[in-house]
Amino acid sequence: MRAILQDRYGSADSLRIGEVPAPEPRENEVLVRVRAASLHPDVWHMVAGRPYILRLGTGLLRPKQPIPGTDMAGVVEATGPGVTRFRAGDPVFGETRAASWWMNGAAFAELVAVPEACLAPKPDNLTFEEAASVPASGFITLLNLPDADWFRERRDVLINGAGGGVGTLALQIVKARGARVTAVDTTNKLGLLRSLGADQVIDYTQEDFTQGDHRYDLIFDVPGDRPLSTFKPVLTENGRYVPIGHERYGQSGRALFGLIPHFLYLMLRARFDKNLGSGKRSAPTKQETMTVFHDLLATGQLTPRIDSTYPLQDIHAAFHHLTQDELHGKVILSIP
Repeated sequence: MRAILQDRYGSADSLRIGEVPAPEPRENEVLVRVRAASLHPDVWHMVAGRPYILRLGTGLLRPKQPIPGTDMAGVVEATGPGVTRFRAGDPVFGETRAASWWMNGAAFAELVAVPEACLAPKPDNLTFEEAASVPASGFITLLNLPDADWFRERRDVLINGAGGGVGTLALQIVKARGARVTAVDTTNKLGLLRSLGADQVIDYTQEDFTQGDHRYDLIFDVPGDRPLSTFKPVLTENGRYVPIGHERYGQSGRALFGLIPHFLYLMLRARFDKNLGSGKRSAPTKQETMTVFHDLLATGQLTPRIDSTYPLQDIHAAFHHLTQDELHGKVILSIP
């Protein structure tokens, strides 16, 4: 089969297309013929090998798994022993790995073997490209949002960086749960944010919401690059601040540990600060996450946005667009 291959860490320009043996599905695995796969920041981390500490688990000089990519949608080709939820011919979407740590997941290929628990049926109202845009960003979003019960009271939510892959999903999910949403991003994304249901939009190049008078029950901060003290004045007494963290494709300059020390500090502080963290009682599994997203997508409560689609052989152009340009949705590889 054809696949994108990574022989070393560094620039995406070193990626190449090659021929490799097709995988065989093992116990509880599903072999999927990939129709579309998504590029996103976690893929960049693995291609670049940054922060450097990730290489301790994924390979010091080169990745142990040479095929990048984690999010895909396609059609079931075959099933391994123990698989009960899918059969050949079923359209599916999901992540190719059960772990949440950075690693290549072999999605940028014509065929990939995926744990059954990481997949969900593709809703009929979605294209393969739309379905492939959701899984990793969706898991990050649900992992960090408060539980659905928290939204039973009408909440006032601000999403900083609402126009990105995680932000657009968070915006639509909290709207579906009945919250009033203020969405913050650049000038060119304000129309997108309104179309996704934002009650108010703020252009951060013109206005600093942390200097305003409004108070929020939840600030969902996708960039995650400013101290908590910046946001305290615009949180309600019991409001919650949830940082996600985006290294802006190496622009943060934190090559060795990335944002890991910052988030370890926040995890420790969350034990003593009622404003920090989502208050979630338990983390969702990949299967639970995929079930939630299947239902939201099938009922139209969630609409993925695609910025652009590239054929497999244009992987270099796709990566350049991902890391260098302002996006209005996800960048997708099409694999016919």
